[in-house]
Amino acid sequence: MSKRNQTLGEFIIENQTSFKYSSGELSKLINSIRLAAKVVNHEVNKAGLVDIIGAAGDTNIQGEDQQKLDVYANEKFIQTLTKRNIVCGIASEEEDDFITINSQDENHQNKYVVLIDPLDGSSNIDVNVSVGTIFSIYRRVTPLGTPVSIEDFLQKGSAQVAAGYVVYGTSTMLVYTTGDGVNGFTLNPAIGSYYLSHPNMQFPEDGNIYSVNEGNYLDFPVGIKKYIKYCQEDDGERPYTSRYIGSLVSDFHRNMIKGGIYMYPKSTKNPKGKLRLLYECNPMAFIAEQANGKASDGVNRIMDIEPTELHERVPFICGSKNMVEKAEEFVRNNG
Repeated sequence: MSKRNQTLGEFIIENQTSFKYSSGELSKLINSIRLAAKVVNHEVNKAGLVDIIGAAGDTNIQGEDQQKLDVYANEKFIQTLTKRNIVCGIASEEEDDFITINSQDENHQNKYVVLIDPLDGSSNIDVNVSVGTIFSIYRRVTPLGTPVSIEDFLQKGSAQVAAGYVVYGTSTMLVYTTGDGVNGFTLNPAIGSYYLSHPNMQFPEDGNIYSVNEGNYLDFPVGIKKYIKYCQEDDGERPYTSRYIGSLVSDFHRNMIKGGIYMYPKSTKNPKGKLRLLYECNPMAFIAEQANGKASDGVNRIMDIEPTELHERVPFICGSKNMVEKAEEFVRNNG
């Protein structure tokens, strides 16, 4: 029985047999992510003291300005996952294409690929607002012992074997699932260990928080506009509270604990949506569903969408089940 204040390492070992592909590799992979997150956390906490805030001067594949910490976090996660010889491929939101990793051990044929958003919400770094890391893990579909191909990464979210995020906030937390519920671990910086602080995390079925960038209201579809107005109505149970941080990890984390809905719909500016299916939406959808929540593009279950490209964007509605279903109703009836 998992218990509070159990270390992440102890938890992984204790629960390893509940994972249907249990072989030890996935445990090592989660441990690698834990290690890289500690390194990134240390650097994030130095923002303002050393020259790591602000733009790096480059743009990523999406045409967005990269922050210095985007580049740093991307390098650290790739280095850690590569050097520990656990995965056969990595895809990052900050990289144009996926990275093939050749095992140095001929007797060990790596079977997992990782997709990662190394630093979600990085534009908030300069103003000391919470940011995060999002990761997603799949078993490769191409033959072991061969180089990975695009097919290994373009899998439906329903094929994920694990997903999680790290939130670098007032405390640093690693939250993840392997398909058997969601658990959160808080970093004790004094000794560098994560401890189980939030066992069996669950979205309340209803909530009273809605999270959306209302500055884009005029560009939203009619259904989303009407749902926002519904959230603002005073009928005894509403109006709901508007809370939007601008960091998916932070908004999601708060809503999972308190009950709420997060929306980044399509708009006239972003007709396909803005969030990335593989790096953001699929892992968060997996976590949401494992925590009694729901994730949708307004019409379809996020994890049923067939990806067609590495950096594909989709509309995203996620959170407490009843709230998401109400938003879907508005979208179905109004577009």
